Amino acid sequence: MSDLHSLTVAQILEGLQTGAFSSRELTQTYLARIQAHNPRLNAYLYVDAEGALAAAQAADERRSQAGDPARLPPLLGLPIAVKDVLAVAGMPATCGSRILEGFVPSYNASAVQRLLDAGVVILGKTNTDEFAMGSSTENSAYGITRNPWDEQRVPGGSSGGSAAAVAAGLAPVALGTDTGGSVRQPAAFCGLSGLKTSYGRVSRYGLIAYGSSLDTIGVLARSAQDAALVLNVMGGYDPRDATTLEQAAPDIHLNGNATLKGLRIGVPQEYFIEGLQPEVEQAVRAAIAQLETLGAEVRPVSLPHTEYALPVYYIIAPAEASANLARFDGVRYGLRAEQDNLIEMFKHSRGQGFGPEVKRRIMIGTYALSAGYYDAYYGQAQKVRTLIRDDFARAFEQVDLIAAPATPSSAFPIGAHAEDPIQMYLEDVFTLPANLAGVPGLCIPAGFDSQGLPLGLQLLGPHFSEERLLAAAHAYQQVSDHHTRRPVLA
Repeated sequence: MSDLHSLTVAQILEGLQTGAFSSRELTQTYLARIQAHNPRLNAYLYVDAEGALAAAQAADERRSQAGDPARLPPLLGLPIAVKDVLAVAGMPATCGSRILEGFVPSYNASAVQRLLDAGVVILGKTNTDEFAMGSSTENSAYGITRNPWDEQRVPGGSSGGSAAAVAAGLAPVALGTDTGGSVRQPAAFCGLSGLKTSYGRVSRYGLIAYGSSLDTIGVLARSAQDAALVLNVMGGYDPRDATTLEQAAPDIHLNGNATLKGLRIGVPQEYFIEGLQPEVEQAVRAAIAQLETLGAEVRPVSLPHTEYALPVYYIIAPAEASANLARFDGVRYGLRAEQDNLIEMFKHSRGQGFGPEVKRRIMIGTYALSAGYYDAYYGQAQKVRTLIRDDFARAFEQVDLIAAPATPSSAFPIGAHAEDPIQMYLEDVFTLPANLAGVPGLCIPAGFDSQGLPLGLQLLGPHFSEERLLAAAHAYQQVSDHHTRRPVLA
């Protein structure tokens, strides 16, 4: 088959099970496309061709020798890409930063290990804004990633490498992380289904931390159904991450039922603001109308403290980053700038290793946590965060889901915000409130603008309502075709 790269995860698993193709054939297809297109797109930072082919061969042999196919691992032979902030044993972990250059973990992140136990084949590690700090994947020390829909535009960030890889057919599905929108925003820009999980749903063990109270691991896929198949394996309690909920992994099965009868969907007025690209609003409102025709009851809701989410986030996230990144000093990990004494070695290693955006956020966070300012900044920000979380709690007493834009605009040109960090931060204005509240979110394709660029609808739900989110998105994708369109690569 010449179009293996265009199959969904569900179609791939069916094809592997029926013997229509092998995991090795599938993996070779993706590796060939990576070789052809990655030099331009820069979606991958590291490709493990030899390891992937060996794993695929082993998966094929295991399948051929299985007495009972039902006892095989659920994702056996499925290729997957992993964002380069997650530890994969034997593969480099750079976080898009020079300071981790040469660091190779000896262990797997829990989410990665669960996927390996389920039989996946890891193709490689994908590009990211340095330490996941960015909204465009322009902040990587290893070059920018380009959007497959228009290579002069960004793919979003910080999981832009994973999003570009899936959109371009360089992987059928990929792991990303979402601290302020880093799965949902790239999903919107690249025409994908991007799931941000509830805080506590997926173990963060092995995720190199940015903001510990905000970080979540998610999935970038071509459909809600594909995202569910990965979440079923990846989620659940992990004793190595005390924030995971003590409950079993989700077991989500999406059928072809396209009715949403009885589902209450809230539309917050605070998300339709001045500056929103008109085509985004039109696409989102059209998608909400489509959900209503499927049986959902749509009503207005209010999240009155939304306007404070951006400043609150940019105190809390940098504060946590400044603490988390203190460990990278040239002693244990990656780059070391040799000097005559230890203090100078620390200074030069961090000065040479971190890029400008990471340094900016470390300085903001250090200031916010410093003596005399802690209560005025970090303490106040945490109080307002509680108000934002309470907004969501009150809204979810009235509705089952919230529908809103994922981004203010379609993908912007490379370099458009290079000199204006505030404009870059505003790209996440609709996504970061969910991280402050810890609730799950899902971005799905809702249309295209006049330039042919994807536009995203964001669905938000109460804690641990991933099944409800994915079911609603799946119903929408049964009656729409935005998620089936693919970019034409050069």
